[in-house]
Amino acid sequence: MPDKIAVIGAGLAGSEASWQIAKRGIEVDLYDMKPLKFSPAHKDENFGELVCSNSLRSDDFMHNAVGLMHEEMRRAGSLILDIAEKTKVPSGGALAVDRKNFALQITKALKNKPKINIIEKEIESIDELDYPLIIIATGPLTAEKLAKDILKNVGDETLSFYDAIAPVVYKESIDFEKAWYQSRYDKGEQKDYINCPMNKLQYENFVSELLNAETVQFHEFEKPQYFDGCLPIEVMAERGLETLRFGPMKPVGLTNPHSSERPYAVVQLRQDNKEDTLRNIVGFQTKLKYGEQERIFRTIPGLENAQFARLGGIHKNTFIKSPLLLDPYLRLRTKPNIMFAGQITGCEGYVESACVGFLAGIFSSFLIKNEEPVLPPRETAFGSMLAHLQDKENIENYQPMNINFGLFPEIPPVLTKSGKYKHLKGLERKEQYCTRALESLQDWLQQIQKH
Repeated sequence: MPDKIAVIGAGLAGSEASWQIAKRGIEVDLYDMKPLKFSPAHKDENFGELVCSNSLRSDDFMHNAVGLMHEEMRRAGSLILDIAEKTKVPSGGALAVDRKNFALQITKALKNKPKINIIEKEIESIDELDYPLIIIATGPLTAEKLAKDILKNVGDETLSFYDAIAPVVYKESIDFEKAWYQSRYDKGEQKDYINCPMNKLQYENFVSELLNAETVQFHEFEKPQYFDGCLPIEVMAERGLETLRFGPMKPVGLTNPHSSERPYAVVQLRQDNKEDTLRNIVGFQTKLKYGEQERIFRTIPGLENAQFARLGGIHKNTFIKSPLLLDPYLRLRTKPNIMFAGQITGCEGYVESACVGFLAGIFSSFLIKNEEPVLPPRETAFGSMLAHLQDKENIENYQPMNINFGLFPEIPPVLTKSGKYKHLKGLERKEQYCTRALESLQDWLQQIQKH
């Protein structure tokens, strides 16, 4: 099928990818198993169904990373953001939509768009399809048969069905009057880990808080089968008061430079991105509610003012190790006619899923014509999300991630009137991230819009 692209899945990523392909005059076959079959979480027969929340999060594009992503996608001609604007409901500074109307309008747009052929069929194997390019955008609840087929194509250790996420904090929010850099027994590089010490009373209070905290209940379709290497921290706490001290919070091999007192327990934070602006709390995967996580984890010395780029969680999720498997254009390195888009790549969230769907649509429209795609600038939300999917420094600990400023290249110090350099902080720093991104976006938009 020359000059024709297949897209599997009509969620936000597949819908956006299909729209961008068709906008560029290329025919696309969009496969979706609805209404013949539904995932355990889906109920609406329309495309682009939001199943968890009616909010696409903050719309503040000068102070918030996801708001910036909204604005970049608006300027780029995103279907999802256009429909969101048309179906939005009052929600303060957030972009919230009427969920049913949102899905209905996406479906109408796709069905009425020339060059898009809707095919109601469950794809159980990639081998069923014969196209020069196939985009898999089946999301975190990919149907079992197709998930097994993807596993066959990507390798046994590179597809996750069960997602255990530790919280991630911005390094700049850690208090180094209490925390310090050191690897256990001084193995490896000195700055591999940041350590936060606890005395006996602090540790016992921490365990007590974990045992009495509210947790999120699993959906019926995602009942967990825990294994010892991936226990939620609150489950470890249930196994005995000392369990955490002999697990992720063991104090051995560490010396606190701020005190002569030996730590009773230590919380360690591991580097989470190449720029080392983000640190994940080692072993702290959890089902605690978000508010409980923030409250309890800020009792840890050094994290009293921690700002979280991502909170912890455990849920059923299908995603690939994109940094290992995908090239910069979202193609499978071993089978470049297969592309991936959306949450199955390891982005997290509705907006991020649509963003990666947008990129897959743009890249595939270049590739189908044997042209090299133009990558988005690294300083943009588009480019920073793509960089997360290419982060080879973090392959072993690769986890889904929402867009956040920790994924962006750092803002360099600015020269003040006094002739000294200073690091921007707070709102001023966030504004600089957003201003820089939108300025660098323009040339890329011109290139892809001409295509």
